[in-house]
Amino acid sequence: MKKLSLLIICLLSFPLKSLAQTSETFDIATFQPPSGWARQTKEGVVIFNTSNMHNGTYAMITIYRSGESSGNAKSDFESDWQQFIVGQLGIKSKPQLEPIRNTEGWEVVTGGAAFENEMGRAAVILNTFSGYGKTFSVAAIFNSQDTLPDIEAFASSIKLRKPERSSQPAPAVNNPNTSILGTWGQNLGAHMAYGDPVAAGMAGYSKDQYTFNANGTYTFVSKTFRMGYDKILLVQESGSYEISGDNLSIKPQKSVIQAWSKLNGGDKFGRLLTSQNRRLEPVTYRFTKHYFTGIDQWNLVLQADKPTERDGPFSTFTLFPNAWYYKPISPNNPVIELPR
Repeated sequence: MKKLSLLIICLLSFPLKSLAQTSETFDIATFQPPSGWARQTKEGVVIFNTSNMHNGTYAMITIYRSGESSGNAKSDFESDWQQFIVGQLGIKSKPQLEPIRNTEGWEVVTGGAAFENEMGRAAVILNTFSGYGKTFSVAAIFNSQDTLPDIEAFASSIKLRKPERSSQPAPAVNNPNTSILGTWGQNLGAHMAYGDPVAAGMAGYSKDQYTFNANGTYTFVSKTFRMGYDKILLVQESGSYEISGDNLSIKPQKSVIQAWSKLNGGDKFGRLLTSQNRRLEPVTYRFTKHYFTGIDQWNLVLQADKPTERDGPFSTFTLFPNAWYYKPISPNNPVIELPR
């Protein structure tokens, strides 16, 4: 991994630490995982992380499933930065880029940025490999130089298999009339179930979910949990919807916001404290379903002329302007559990 500008990080001349001797393979990559780091497997990603609670340091390496290349290495990097760093981690800092380099026919773009969160100053680096019709990315987040030898050694161990041209058909092109039935959710802020020190440091999350039913009705649920709050906020809304071309009209009939106590001080609903009606907010969105190759996932993308009270601020992910990105329900995006 080439060293970034001193404005991002200051790499010292550390000797490389030894890695685990056994190589692993994920997707088109073979690598040696950093020794002693915890390993997680999520949908479309492999994560290694380490932390030291005594001095507040942490680091995380995320390997993303390969996708289809645009044919331009810099464009592939910019797309993955928006998707993985801005869209998933909420980091808004613009990356500083290193010159493109070529490794065994793969063009490699490396970029990074410094950012701030509740745990202080940290840095993120993204490596994107482009070639043979594919793109493949690896990200590293860290707040201490102590973990840099492991990160650099890991990056140096990556070997990519030259993929064969697939004869499988590409996913169906976007069709505005494609069914939106089912439940779709967006996560704002850190997801506490993610299980990494970065998420823990961000100290909370918000989740919004739409459920569209075949009979033309919908429900909307929003949950806000913060470590610093003494209550959990819950919004429940119901109404009807209509689709006309690429327009989705939401017509709420009932909407309430409630405050619940924290059961045993944690992320579970205790008892109902307050409940009040919310302003009904009919909105017509422009919508589409977009397929993200890097994570092998469809998103329901809603666009509007201005932010709504229901959906909140527009996403910082800029693939679509003035938009919110709702993901299908999955183990990484579970249904909000309502109070019983």
